Amino acid sequence: MWTPQKARDFIDPSVLASLAGMPLMARRPMRGTVSGRHTSPTRGSSVEFAQYRKYVPGDDLRRLDWRAHGRSDRYYVKEFEADTNLRCCLVVDTSGSMEFGTVPENPSDVLTKKNITKLQYARRIAAAIGYIAVGQGDAVGLSCVADGIVKHLPALRNPSHLRSIFDTLEQIKGEGQTQLVDVLHELAETTRQGAMIIVMSDFFVDPEQLRSCFEHIRFRKHDLSLFHLLDPQELDFSFSRPTRFLDMEGGTAIFAEPNEIADRYQSALREYLDRFSDIVTQTGVDYHRVRMDESYQDVLTRFLTRRATARGVR
Repeated sequence: MWTPQKARDFIDPSVLASLAGMPLMARRPMRGTVSGRHTSPTRGSSVEFAQYRKYVPGDDLRRLDWRAHGRSDRYYVKEFEADTNLRCCLVVDTSGSMEFGTVPENPSDVLTKKNITKLQYARRIAAAIGYIAVGQGDAVGLSCVADGIVKHLPALRNPSHLRSIFDTLEQIKGEGQTQLVDVLHELAETTRQGAMIIVMSDFFVDPEQLRSCFEHIRFRKHDLSLFHLLDPQELDFSFSRPTRFLDMEGGTAIFAEPNEIADRYQSALREYLDRFSDIVTQTGVDYHRVRMDESYQDVLTRFLTRRATARGVR
């Protein structure tokens, strides 16, 4: 198993070690190039029986079930589930709003004033998933997106490719506007059919605009997962004094008294989150709302466990 040689602040060896025994499973059949642990849409020969079908000339005679022939006087061929590897495509939002963060990077250290941003949190999730996928023989790629695809690394199985992904994750910065809708449509078409697409973003987009993206990705037979990153300050709106609110994607700043807008803000937030939840449910997306004061190890443990128990869900 390849191990990272260079120390990087978004890679915690103890977290990787704790997650290494948990497989990353696909929820739908994958079209890979080599044998692996994921169900394929094609039939092959493995230990897991799938179904019988009638013999047709040209079928491999070794797969005839002679017991079935003895009972029915007809020829039947056994089919088995063929296992394959997958292509895991990591999509990291690098727009300006991803540089926001109020959670201390080291909560136990009261002296530090450094906060973890959404982009840093996304880096950690992406790096850990990439490490797990490569460790089980799957191909991993990376797309960094903002007002377009800023950086793209194709999905490869070569373990040394993981170093390129880590290098890219280390270099990216949050800047520019979000054009997530157009980017996801583009990725749906350009990513080879039947991949696992995992998006890490704060999704500062009208949920109704995202519906068509999710449907497009599902239509292309991709397995889509979302990590919706939200800072506690965004959820709690715990401001106590007049505050200047800055649009981190280039919009105008607003100076406001929090007590006067708190109720309207919370109402708008609930409406947004409820609409988002309805859309991901209706489109069959694997959705994970992440409050950033939660350990990313716990988030990933929940993600991997749910996928393992939901294997075969379409």
